[in-house]
Amino acid sequence: MRKAYLQMHVAIVLWGFTAILGKLISLDEGLLVWYRMMLSSIATFIFLLSTKKFERLSFKEVKHVAGIGAVITLHWITFYGAIKASNVSIAISCFSSVALFTALLHPLIRRKLPQRSEILLGVVVMLGIYIIFSVQQFYLKGILLSLVSALLASIFTIFNKSLSGKHDPALITFYELGTGFLLLTLFLPVWFYTNHSTIVLPNLNDWFYLIILSVFCTTVAFTLSLHALKKLDAFTMNLSVNLEPLYSIALAIILFHEDKMLNTGFYIGSLIILLAVVVHGYSNIRNAKKIQLRKDKKAPIV
Repeated sequence: MRKAYLQMHVAIVLWGFTAILGKLISLDEGLLVWYRMMLSSIATFIFLLSTKKFERLSFKEVKHVAGIGAVITLHWITFYGAIKASNVSIAISCFSSVALFTALLHPLIRRKLPQRSEILLGVVVMLGIYIIFSVQQFYLKGILLSLVSALLASIFTIFNKSLSGKHDPALITFYELGTGFLLLTLFLPVWFYTNHSTIVLPNLNDWFYLIILSVFCTTVAFTLSLHALKKLDAFTMNLSVNLEPLYSIALAIILFHEDKMLNTGFYIGSLIILLAVVVHGYSNIRNAKKIQLRKDKKAPIV
């Protein structure tokens, strides 16, 4: 469990840089995601070949993975759209609602009733978001896009859980990002038409940021998160992902001076989110220890 938590938090730290890099890259959200998926797929494929872990999935599994890849693509487009429509702090903090979406969706997908404790923690996170942005209603478009992105992130994390124990995490990452890239490529003409844009080659700075975003913040982070999901449940992952806003906002304050638009409510809300993550993580570790202790007591003495 400790190793899984470490892998999860390293992935979250890397994800904390994604919003910052999205702000720095001059491309629109559609092209940004297209280049990110292309570079990430190439990097993951090279890794799989070098470690001899590449294998072909069945057609049924490819269909499943392609569906998740489509959700990831839409999640990223709405996420970077939220950043460009508002700023890093607003987009990334509203993304914390992923915990509440997971608390509601995960049990329903398994045809079970949501646990009260998980709903309560999700509501606490939403309370933190409400306090942070109680005076930021004029960023409505960015807030709505971020909430849609959080819903999509919750969906793909839940379905990733069913794949995490069947295949190597890097292999799943490759197929998800690869199919997502192919699907987005097919829809690029529609994107260009609706946004009155065209294909643009990144400049040198954009290439530099895209490589960091694609290799470290995508390939490495996704692989680590899938390793963690072998031991952790989807709700724990998504609630802990609420630490990502704190990392991203801290970086945004340093790089973009976004503290000038933050108020006391922001700091109170951030503390509430952090406490919810810490309490849930501590509760899971304690419950895991109790379960293990019961198993040890029942084990036969040899």
